[in-house]
This record gives sequence, structure tokens and C-alpha cells, in this order.
Amino acid sequence: MEWGLLLEYGWVLLVLIGLEGILAADNALVLAIMVKHLPEKERKKALFYGLFGAFVLRLGSLFIISFLVDVWQMQAIGAAYLLFIALNHLFRKFVLHKADESAEDSAISKPKKGSGFWMTVVKVEFADIAFAIDSILAAVALAMALPNTDLPQIGGMDGGKFLVILTGGLIGVIIMRFAATYFVKLLNERTGLETAAFIIVGWVGVKLLVLTLAHEDIALIPHDFAESTIWKLTFYIVLVLIALIGWFSSGPSKDADSDLSKEEKEALSQLENKDE
Repeated sequence: MEWGLLLEYGWVLLVLIGLEGILAADNALVLAIMVKHLPEKERKKALFYGLFGAFVLRLGSLFIISFLVDVWQMQAIGAAYLLFIALNHLFRKFVLHKADESAEDSAISKPKKGSGFWMTVVKVEFADIAFAIDSILAAVALAMALPNTDLPQIGGMDGGKFLVILTGGLIGVIIMRFAATYFVKLLNERTGLETAAFIIVGWVGVKLLVLTLAHEDIALIPHDFAESTIWKLTFYIVLVLIALIGWFSSGPSKDADSDLSKEEKEALSQLENKDE
């Protein structure tokens, strides 16, 4: 690869790592809460199966998507899905925030009957499917505008694009396994980052929508525009601005753990001590 191409691929990989880190932190916390009711040994096994499933699902999803990536219907569905999860998060956070808080407090105050081990594993795997779809679609949308490389195709995608998406996904799984506690604490210290991450997901959805509208079978937008330097610069400048606003819009919390619910604190402790 040429240096310019390496820099462009490296920049996209850094963006993916940051996005994966924020999304994986929430995902890891959800998984920890899902297995919290199990005995300690079974809890560790369920988490292991869940994270192994996350790896397999990401790899499988990427292979499937690689064959469909140039189908405009697939692009349209991906764009709609990314925009939906971004808008749904913002709606729930800013419109239904108080209702969600009261519902959460009520749910936590009521004793829950935990599922058996294998049913819990099944639930964790279904959660992994949702997590994999979110991150893979966002990664594909980011990588699609990258220039092709001289590497052979993997699946139905250019080898360089496939590898950068796969690397980002693997780093997401590693973060879920080893660095989740750091990112959970970071999200509670800089609360604006989570909102920024979902806005970025929505912005990536806009990028995928532009690619869809510029597809040769739709042609509502000139095809050259979707791959133009102006659009790429605009996209990444806005992306960086969203991240910076998310970082600086919420100053460091004096006590980051105070924003966590009792159940989340227990799950975070479980993540920290899972290797002991």
C-alpha cells in the first residue's frame, strides 16, 4: 500500500476503535447484568460463551454483508437501521428519560427470577447478534468509501476493506473482554460521549444513505459525489466535531460511580473481578 492509502485506512481504523470502545462498554455491562444471577463459575462460563459468540457472529455477519455490500437495498436497510438506533437512543434519553428512570428503579426494586444457565447463554447470544449488527453495519459504512487495495478479495469485498472492518470488530470484542471497565468509567466521567457515539452512528447512517442514493440503480445523487474528497472531508470533519462536542460538553465527574445504579455497580464490579 502507498503511504496515503495507509494513512486513510489507519484513520478509519482509529475511528472504529473509538466507536467500538464506547459501544462495547455498554454492551459488556449489559452482558454482565444478564448473567449476574448465575453462580460465579457458571457466570464466567456464560460470559465466555457470550464473548466467543460475539466473535463468531461478527465474523459470520461480515462475510454475509461482504457479498451484499453493493446491493442498494442492503445499503438502504443499513442506513435506515443505523439512523433508527441513533434516533431511538436520543428519543429515549431526552424525551423518555424520566419515565425510563422510574421504570428502571421499579424494575431494580423488584426481585427477578433468573433464567437457567443455557437459557441465559441463549439470551446473551441474541444480545450479541444485536451488538454485532450495530457495529458491523457502522464499520461497513465507514469502510465502503475507502479506496480499493491490491489485496485479494475476501468474501465479496476488497481485502483491505474486509481486514480493517474485521480488525475493528475484533478490537471491539477485546474491549468487551479486557477494557470494558475503563470505558464504562470513562462514559460516566464524560457522559456526553455516549450521546456523541450514537450521533456518530446516525451520521454514519447518513453516509450510507448518501452511498445508497448515489448507487447507479438509484442515481438521485451523482455517483462521483459519494466518493469525492469534499464529501469525505465534510464527513470526517463533522464526525470529529461531534466527538469533540461530546467530550467537552460534559466535564469530568467528581464521582463517576455515583451516576451508576446499584445493579450497574454490581455488574461493573463483576467485570473487574471476572478473572480472579
